[in-house]
Amino acid sequence: MNRLGIILSFLLVTTSLSAQSPDFLQRSEIVLSGGGMSYIGDLNNQSAFGRVAGAGGVGLHSRINNRWSVRGGIGIGSVSSDDYIEARNLSFRSHIYEFSAVTEFDFQPFGPGATESIWTPYIFGGLAVFHFNPEASYTDAEGNIQWVALQPLHTEGQSTSAHPDRKPYQLIQLAMPFGIGARVRLGKNFSLTAEYGFRITWTDYLDDVSKTYVDASVLQAEVNDGDIAAMMADRSGEVTAGAVNAPGIKRGDDSLNDWYSFFNISLGVNLNMLLGWMRSKRCKL
Repeated sequence: MNRLGIILSFLLVTTSLSAQSPDFLQRSEIVLSGGGMSYIGDLNNQSAFGRVAGAGGVGLHSRINNRWSVRGGIGIGSVSSDDYIEARNLSFRSHIYEFSAVTEFDFQPFGPGATESIWTPYIFGGLAVFHFNPEASYTDAEGNIQWVALQPLHTEGQSTSAHPDRKPYQLIQLAMPFGIGARVRLGKNFSLTAEYGFRITWTDYLDDVSKTYVDASVLQAEVNDGDIAAMMADRSGEVTAGAVNAPGIKRGDDSLNDWYSFFNISLGVNLNMLLGWMRSKRCKL
């Protein structure tokens, strides 16, 4: 079984176990989230707070007891960065589509029957599958800005004669979400949550930058759209006329994988109340 199959099996088992209890609807809520994403990697000097773009999501949150709960959800956002090394002059943007399953631990009793706490901080951790597709822009001969997907260009010589050991990176990857948050009860059927979390990924190509430069002539000869591939692989000449990085010079730092972070404010709506309202409306039709 491949890694994607393992994580999907984990998500299905987690949801199934949570749903077996007869009071599942009473213990569960639909969660709607809005916030932002940022990226940590080769093009932002490993800063924890890079450029922030909008993000959102929807999920199902279910309590196991007064301390523990599980959550599965879908998140959508984007990450981007311009190079902090001016002479290298690389940049990227990418949409992120994430499906995650996490376990949460509340520091104060907050579950069914826990009337003593109307708020609690918590921590969480879990697994996720995400899709990304880094792009960068250039100005064409007519002066128009064009965006191009970077992975098909093999900008670091993936699968070329110069680097047959470098395989094209996959656009669907695994990540490990973890972080902190705080939630407050808003009456019987609603909750409000603020959360900040990181995603440790198993790829160094979220930004299409990882290893070393490759000879431009190799890209031009062996890659589809080879001229564009060569241009996007080494953009130092756009800053300093005639500047070219020799093959083998470091383009990125492959000792560290890329991360992204997701912070949000979420509104939770009790599932029993929500479905009960829907049933009552249906009965009136």
